[in-house]
Amino acid sequence: MYLNRLTLIGFTGDDPQAKTTNNESMLTTFSVATKTSWKNSDGIWESRTEWHRCVAFGKLAEFALGLKKGAHVQVEGELRSREYQKDGVAHRAFECRVESILKLDRAARRVEPDAAHPE
Repeated sequence: MYLNRLTLIGFTGDDPQAKTTNNESMLTTFSVATKTSWKNSDGIWESRTEWHRCVAFGKLAEFALGLKKGAHVQVEGELRSREYQKDGVAHRAFECRVESILKLDRAARRVEPDAAHPE
């Protein structure tokens, strides 16, 4: 048995960006910041912020495009890697292939309850 499941709860970075793929379908990219805090050996609190690249397709891409910078969200999906060349150097990037988005902002939940779960 195999499992590749990613759940992120955090805040969006910049406003999402929409693109069109080669086969004319829509995709939206956005970033989600998560934060981890801990006490170091001196008892002082430290924190680290991780930025996660997220990619949504189809109806989810349309929904994600409505997110704004700083939106509190829960994103679920699959962790994917992709390879690309830049200036002749091979790179590998990791991203969340989004399967669901839930707005956690109180005001947003009142306006659009559960709109990000297409059938």
